[in-house]
Amino acid sequence: MAPTCLLCWVCSLLCAWSVVMGHPCSLDHQGWANCSGKNLQHAPSSLPRNITSLDLSFNSLVMPHHRTLLKHFPSLQSLNLSSNAKLTLSPAVFSNLGALRLLDLSSCSISHIHMDTFKGLGNLHTLLLRNNSLQRFDVPFLLPLKALFHLDLQHNALVSVDPWSLQLMEMVPQVHLEGNPWACDCSAQPLQQWLRRRRAVQVTCVSPPGLRGQAIAALDSRDLGCQVKQRFARELTTPPNITVTENNSTALPAGKGGRSWPYLVGFLVTAIGISILIALAAKCKLAHKNFASYRHRPLPEISSIGCSPMEDSSSWDRGSCGSHSITDAADLQAEDDDGFIEDNYIQPSEQLPTKEERQLHRSI
Repeated sequence: MAPTCLLCWVCSLLCAWSVVMGHPCSLDHQGWANCSGKNLQHAPSSLPRNITSLDLSFNSLVMPHHRTLLKHFPSLQSLNLSSNAKLTLSPAVFSNLGALRLLDLSSCSISHIHMDTFKGLGNLHTLLLRNNSLQRFDVPFLLPLKALFHLDLQHNALVSVDPWSLQLMEMVPQVHLEGNPWACDCSAQPLQQWLRRRRAVQVTCVSPPGLRGQAIAALDSRDLGCQVKQRFARELTTPPNITVTENNSTALPAGKGGRSWPYLVGFLVTAIGISILIALAAKCKLAHKNFASYRHRPLPEISSIGCSPMEDSSSWDRGSCGSHSITDAADLQAEDDDGFIEDNYIQPSEQLPTKEERQLHRSI
């Protein structure tokens, strides 16, 4: 009887203390404060600082715009704000509740969540947002919630969700999306694949009417109307269909020819490279030929056609002179094959003898 009497005495003392302090909440010995259904417009500031759980549901709370909701509760781990119809979430409204583990915002007519609303809640484990009016799911508000394990988004007005939001929700082990009016069109294919990985079979379609009530995860791309737009996309979940014709020939699935374009690009690049190399080689050969054709040297002082009358007759005779002239003419023809003689290349003193000079030489 003694422990029971002691517990009753502590409870009565807490109730009497709460009446003296002027707040309508009830307290227990475990640090739980119940302020539910008291028609409160502001959170009571006279509660003990060491409370661990606070229930403010079914009130008419008005959230502050430029300050935090609660100021003096550093040990608070559970906060219930459900069923407050006038609740509007402003940025960093919970930033001083670093120890909070559970936050219940169900049935508060929330239509938008600012990306900094949950700033400072790095230890939050459970976030309940069911029965609200969220039409868009701007998942950046999840970024400050590093320890989030359970996210409840049931019975909102969500119609679709973008792939980046689904990627961020991969970090949350438990996510509930049931009861939303999901539109099962081609844009729902990322959601379908995400639900298949989660094995979530209770998320159903609302529109179009032909798919109403069917599980999104059980549908395929054709049911979503993506067989034309996504014909080149990689099929991760369904194997390709292979058709066997009447003559036992195997027909591959259509739409596979679009993957051959890398080979075509590689072939064109190779052909262009080979053409450039051939052009450079031909140009170098032509340049070498032109350089060789302009290599000249002066004509020899001994005439290649006739012998000078001043030469010694003992050293030169007509036979030797003729042979030398033929040889020199052949050498000149081999070296200067371009057929051009530059101006002033042969000096006037070295010009060939005229016909009269040759006749005079023979008469002598």
